Amino acid sequence: MIREALADRIVHGTLRPGDPLDETSLAAEYGVSRTPIREVLRQLETNGLAASRPHRGAIVASLTPRQLDETFVVMAELEALSARLCATALAGAALHALQALHESGAGAARANDVAGYRLHNERFHAAIYAGSGNAFLEETALAVRRRLAPFRNLQFEAFQRPELSHHEHARIVDAIVSGDGEAAAGAMRAHILIVREAVDAVDLTSER
Repeated sequence: MIREALADRIVHGTLRPGDPLDETSLAAEYGVSRTPIREVLRQLETNGLAASRPHRGAIVASLTPRQLDETFVVMAELEALSARLCATALAGAALHALQALHESGAGAARANDVAGYRLHNERFHAAIYAGSGNAFLEETALAVRRRLAPFRNLQFEAFQRPELSHHEHARIVDAIVSGDGEAAAGAMRAHILIVREAVDAVDLTSER
């Protein structure tokens, strides 16, 4: 329960990359000893959500720019493949469901509702993975996404990022509905790489 609660806070941006994960404070917060907290932090490290620092405790995982670049490149290719397969695997009611899901995020995007759009964004990308029809690809994409989630969520702090993201999703959905796998893959790849750039933009702004 504690592991899932902390993972949820990290993935949804309540705890940001670089934030400390203090054993004593967490033990007091959850009403347990430090022993289960240490085990939770080890499990979060295994999942890529936390990092241990010798003699200084754990922090929310904070990747170097090169590590972020490398991981986003892998994420972009996994998502591009998912979108390409969706274009050939989805038909009929499944396509209508994807369109409806996409359109359901329009209100949050227009209102710049960051929390609401984050939730919609997770559902949209999960639907693309599932729609690929490849269970191993879905599992792998979800695992990499979870590792990048704290950084992907930072993007929505950029100016009007929810609305821009929604427009990028529209290009992906249009290509999938048209059955154009290459266009769907290209639109998704471009979208993920824009996310990478947005993360940098937010980091630079926060440093000022």
